[in-house]
Amino acid sequence: MIPMTVRRPSLSPLLTRLRDRSPGLAASLLGGAVAAGLGLASLAVLVMVLWVSSPYPDSGPGGALHVAAALWLLAHGVELDRTDTLSGAPLPVGVTPLLLLALPVWLLYRAARDAVDAPTDSDGPPPVPARTAWTGVVLGYLGVGVPAALYCAGAELRPVWPWVTACLPLVAAGAAAAGVWTAYGCPREPLLSAAAVLPGPTRRLVSGPDTRRRLGTAVRAAGAATTVLLGGGALLLGVSLVWHGGAAQASFLQLTEGWTGRFAVLLLGIALIPNAAVWAASYALGPGFVLGAGHVVHPLASDPAPLLPPFPLLAAVPGPGAGTPVNWAAGLVPVAAGVTAGWFVARAAVGRPKPGEAASARWSAARTAGVVLLTAAVCAVVCAVLAELAGGPLGVAALARFGPVWWQTGGAAGLWTAVLAMPVALVVRAWRLWGPRTRAGEVPAQDTGARRKTRAATTDSAPASTGNGRERDPARGRAAETTASAGPGAVEDEDAYDVLPAGEPPTPDWHDDLARASRWAALRAAAAPSAPPTEPRPDPTDHMPATGKAPTELETEPPTGTETEPLTEPQPERRTEPQPERRTEPQTERLTEPLTEPWTGPPQEATREVTEEALEEAAEEAGKEPPTEAATAD
Repeated sequence: MIPMTVRRPSLSPLLTRLRDRSPGLAASLLGGAVAAGLGLASLAVLVMVLWVSSPYPDSGPGGALHVAAALWLLAHGVELDRTDTLSGAPLPVGVTPLLLLALPVWLLYRAARDAVDAPTDSDGPPPVPARTAWTGVVLGYLGVGVPAALYCAGAELRPVWPWVTACLPLVAAGAAAAGVWTAYGCPREPLLSAAAVLPGPTRRLVSGPDTRRRLGTAVRAAGAATTVLLGGGALLLGVSLVWHGGAAQASFLQLTEGWTGRFAVLLLGIALIPNAAVWAASYALGPGFVLGAGHVVHPLASDPAPLLPPFPLLAAVPGPGAGTPVNWAAGLVPVAAGVTAGWFVARAAVGRPKPGEAASARWSAARTAGVVLLTAAVCAVVCAVLAELAGGPLGVAALARFGPVWWQTGGAAGLWTAVLAMPVALVVRAWRLWGPRTRAGEVPAQDTGARRKTRAATTDSAPASTGNGRERDPARGRAAETTASAGPGAVEDEDAYDVLPAGEPPTPDWHDDLARASRWAALRAAAAPSAPPTEPRPDPTDHMPATGKAPTELETEPPTGTETEPLTEPQPERRTEPQPERRTEPQTERLTEPLTEPWTGPPQEATREVTEEALEEAAEEAGKEPPTEAATAD
């Protein structure tokens, strides 16, 4: 039987993965070796250029390559021994240029990240295991570093092997671990496992549900404080160099006469600028630095060594003697660093509020204080490591120690950060919590310049009855608060101010009927004694029914029936014997009654006109003569 189709067997997933990319361990080894080779090649090219351009080379190309390998090891913190001395005794050289250290660290970090080979999409192959990538990069780096150390072991600058076995693997392992950790997205499990070796109080500061956030905040705050310290140290260094510009220029010209030598001195000075910035930061913190055994320089006093080697950076050291206010001004640098750390912690302790909502605290005051202490501890460790790397010996006897003392610098940095960052963090945290709530709770009062405090809970409460019998609408109350918080320039809703607080009676209007009647009664009472007592005029309103209507509402038609007789035939008893009490009491009672419509005219004149017309018409109908003046007045 002949098969009609020929099928090619499919590869297994493992074979497909191996075909799509190179093996992880081999790629990691190659990446570490390339990183070490690039660092060595960079320094070798620089040294060879200087050797070629030098008019007086002391050795051949082999000597220049030995110097390049020694500088590469010195950049990792390895201490070297100088053998070409007048006495023949080796002199140690342990000051590591921090700018040279940045080159191998960055190369290792990039090599580890590339060795992980993390895919950018979900369909790609899985990343290389962390242990495989880390192990391959470290072994590949050491595979080039150890032969380089063996190569320069018999040169004039030879490495000290205890330092080689300690510093070279430590730098390679630390930088590679940072690269692998960031390639995997900065997981917190390695940090938690590393926190298990910490003491109990420090572990309690770290442990909790939001451990990653607190650790990240402490690291960022410590990094910001350290950056401010180093930046302030660099500023102090620049000011001191300008202040001692003459001495720095003289020392620079004294070292060598050729342009090649001066260029080499300039490059060495640039490589040591980070070291000088750390020295200046330690000077601002208080402990200062040492210039040989027994010669300490700090803001309160300066005791520089009498015989310093001519170098531009050493010429910027303050002169001997007690400190002055200019030297004390360096204390502003750690103050700024502590305030910066406290602000970073307070910023992370309070969440960013949404528009229209109050800020919420992520951590309590005690937890915030714990993060500040953790920040101070991280800052102390970083400053101590930098101080140890920035200093070292440049010889024996008086030159046995140069630079800051690591434990003093680290302790001072931690103390300054804890003392200054603690109140700043707590005060800024309280301000960030209180400020938005206060601003969100203020609304302008109606018709006045005062401001009222309202709560957001008022808008969600049950409807309250107002003074005019209507119920308060919660939606309308929220609209009123929104209009009030929008500011004086916003357009106000006409219904937003149509609501009075529940339980408050409405204020009586100045123009209402009851107030007008009371005022007229007061005016009548004040004018009553001035009238002549012998001829009182009866008030025609006494015969009117108490209907609550004003005299202006009387019709011009004469009254019918019994209503006209009392007006046409007045009784003489009432004329001769007036009774003011009888007239005043019902008048006061009637005037105090609420009126339905306003009364615009004077009461006396209006009453008189109406009465005369009524009497004349009544007399004509009855066929009698009109009454006299006295009778009409009665």
